[in-house]
Amino acid sequence: MICNSTRHILILAALSWPALSAAQPPRPATPVAVAAPQPSYADLADLALAAPTAAHVRLRRAIPLRPEESAGVAAGHSRFYMEAEVVALIRGAPGTPALVKYLADVPNQADGRAQRPPRRSEYLVFARPVPGRADELQLVTPTAQLPFAAGTADLARSIIRDALAPDAPAAISGIGRAFHVPGVLQGASETQFFLLTSTNQPISLTVLRAPGEQPRWSVSTSEFVDAGATQPVRDTLLWYRLACFLPEQLPRSSMSETPEHAAAINADYRLIRQGLGQCNRTRSR
Repeated sequence: MICNSTRHILILAALSWPALSAAQPPRPATPVAVAAPQPSYADLADLALAAPTAAHVRLRRAIPLRPEESAGVAAGHSRFYMEAEVVALIRGAPGTPALVKYLADVPNQADGRAQRPPRRSEYLVFARPVPGRADELQLVTPTAQLPFAAGTADLARSIIRDALAPDAPAAISGIGRAFHVPGVLQGASETQFFLLTSTNQPISLTVLRAPGEQPRWSVSTSEFVDAGATQPVRDTLLWYRLACFLPEQLPRSSMSETPEHAAAINADYRLIRQGLGQCNRTRSR
């Protein structure tokens, strides 16, 4: 049985998961099995960047919670109390205990019944510590427990390492001003977009057009536009910051140009969005 104190603390932590209890749609009449697709770079970045603690764990036991303790569980899932051994700490405070406890929402079986995770199964968990309880965690989302795979763990480590680097690109919070300057030659131009970031780190996008050439765009992460700047490589932290958080359409507030220049700015912004490609996610944020 679960200690009443531990049950109470973990359930209170689960209730603080944002926008789950009221916003979930009703359960379907016939629940379906939820297959866990391979997480994309964006999936892992969403979890890893939000989690002060990330760990490779091995399950010791999983106990299903009663319905009254499972408010807000997504359709096709059941909530479990988990106890797990920490195999490797990917990110976290020194002194994290070797045994941790947390709540997780686990996909049901095809017939809709709860599917108890097998003992000694291994997972990657992305969580926050519970204040005052060193051995208890709160997952950053109720399903932030992924089946362990070495490649997934390596990618999570890479994302966290890149995010902690001194020159890591900051989170994008919006788009500031955009400027368009026609060139001397017909068809030549330069457009610059200045982005807003969470730390006021300067990030700008530049599109250059020249007669008879394909347009080129690049990103600069310094106060001065770098002549050697290039496009970000897909599935890197800079690509994620841009592809997953730039708006699909340029805000009107970013432009105070003539209609002709505004049309050119919008065309160049579409070029950048197309070049970045889709931010593919297999999980809901």
